[in-house]
Amino acid sequence: MPASRENRVLVFCLLLVAATLAFYNPVVRNQFVDFDDLSYIQKNNHVLAGVTWDTVKWSFTTFRDGNWHPLTWLSHALDCQVFHLNPIGHHYTNLLLHAANAVLLFLLLQRATGFTWSSLVVGALFALHPVNVESVAWAAERKNVLSMLFFLLALHAYDRYARTGARHLYLAVTVLFALGLMAKPQIVTLPFVLLLWDYWPLQRMGAAPAAVGLPGAPTPRSFAYLLWEKLPLFVLAAADAVITVLAQRAGASVRTLAEVPISVRLENVIVCYLEYIGKAFWPSRLVPLYPRPENLFPGWQVLGAAALLVLISVLVLRWREHRYLLVGWFWFLGTLVPMIGIITVGEQAMADRYAYIPFIGLFVAVVWTLNAWALGAAASQLRIRRAWLAAAAVLVCFVLGCLTYRQVGYWRDNETLWRYTLGITERNYVAHNHLGLALAREGRPDEAIAQFRAGKALHTFSTDQLLALGDYELHALHPREAIEEGNAALGASADPKLQAAAWSELGQAHLQLHEYDQAAESYQNALRLNPDDGTALTGLAVLALRQGQSDAAVAQLEHAVKVDPNDVNVLLFAQALRRAGRAAEADSAWAQVQRISSDPGQAQIAAGQFLSFAGLKPL
Repeated sequence: MPASRENRVLVFCLLLVAATLAFYNPVVRNQFVDFDDLSYIQKNNHVLAGVTWDTVKWSFTTFRDGNWHPLTWLSHALDCQVFHLNPIGHHYTNLLLHAANAVLLFLLLQRATGFTWSSLVVGALFALHPVNVESVAWAAERKNVLSMLFFLLALHAYDRYARTGARHLYLAVTVLFALGLMAKPQIVTLPFVLLLWDYWPLQRMGAAPAAVGLPGAPTPRSFAYLLWEKLPLFVLAAADAVITVLAQRAGASVRTLAEVPISVRLENVIVCYLEYIGKAFWPSRLVPLYPRPENLFPGWQVLGAAALLVLISVLVLRWREHRYLLVGWFWFLGTLVPMIGIITVGEQAMADRYAYIPFIGLFVAVVWTLNAWALGAAASQLRIRRAWLAAAAVLVCFVLGCLTYRQVGYWRDNETLWRYTLGITERNYVAHNHLGLALAREGRPDEAIAQFRAGKALHTFSTDQLLALGDYELHALHPREAIEEGNAALGASADPKLQAAAWSELGQAHLQLHEYDQAAESYQNALRLNPDDGTALTGLAVLALRQGQSDAAVAQLEHAVKVDPNDVNVLLFAQALRRAGRAAEADSAWAQVQRISSDPGQAQIAAGQFLSFAGLKPL
């Protein structure tokens, strides 16, 4: 490549990075969000410990959150080691990876096709399209941008291997593919993508006469040879697919056919393919979770979507002499297969993050088609057409960048994100629940409970969710509503520990209502099922103090402190000791509170409130 051309490519790379950083700049003001960030980073002790040998071992052996992606865990651990829990560092790492991916995509297309401007436009569309905001602005979605980095590096290595035949480059492809799979299994379709890459732009498969004999052109091969050549990669992909299914089942992420029938899955696949195309060309109403429809889609919608997909496929095959069309379209269709919902995971019908790789195919098909149209003009019109296309490309990228800038702002914090989501979607119980959690953490229990109840009205809550809602009702001093949730939890599960938790919750509600006999009976039922239930032990101890049975209360609270040594339990233990005339031991317990509590004053308020439910005052 001439020096002037190399300099121009370098300038374009810097422009791509600068534009990406500029339009994603609001990410520096964003916080972590309660959408996997807690489990992936904030409340994950292995990740918080940084990159240690124990973290490395854990990363390669855990199926936490229904995933096996050791490199992703290690990247989060490295961020925690460097930035601790400052969200700016975690978000900016995602952003830099995304900018690097945009540059790698531009360089890959530029070297493989020789078309600099078209490659730059595809790189810019990828960098600035707002559908990719979810992959960048969501800290826990590091796995998307990280796996994409290895995906593109593997394509670079393969492009060089195909032109030179150097075996060490094929080894590099295999290693990079394995590393990418250890970041996220979304790149499992890489062998399929490489076959498309052989067809165009490498033209190793049924090479066009114009490509044969060109300097640096790959040697044409049969389809059987190209397929056999990728056997090690297909083996890697199959192994990772098995591991992924095992991980998702371990995390109870995979939905059964009883939960999501095959008819619903197939209809969702057809309709969502068309929805993704719509998001590519008109990226509006982008949210972190699109609820899965409860009922079948209307027949006309499914048939219409299927007909359009078939029509596009037929036209692409009809115009297969324009190889970029076939490659772009089947890149889009093929790379979406693992995420399209045939194997249903989670609660979403579709997700923006799933389009991170597939949309590249659509960008390539559209940009190369427009470039071919410009080149097909007469010499007198060629410059005019190119000028119009360049101006349109700049305008489109600028508009997309502005939309991205706005979309990043919706990820600022939990409340902003989930209120925005509820404003865009309907019947989204997950959004109601997450907004409820955000409001509860901000000390707004009544508003939180309203959101939880709205979520419950849209979805059959699990026993854990019913117990959580009952707990929030208790904190908001709504004991009768807590009794309703506790009774529902008792009927929803036969698990002894869950039933014990439900009885404890009922005991707490009756205690708040000063229904002491019912409270005692509920606590005793809980302890029969789980003798180590800390809430029941504490509740019975307070009732014993109310009856003047200080020694019995001390014994029960001593047990409660052993199984759950939180500051409120220790404070109640100190109260029981003081009432039993054991002042020195009470002082020792109070000193323990000073050591373990992050807010002793708040703990005193909570303990005093617990005593007040039994008609007692702190000593």
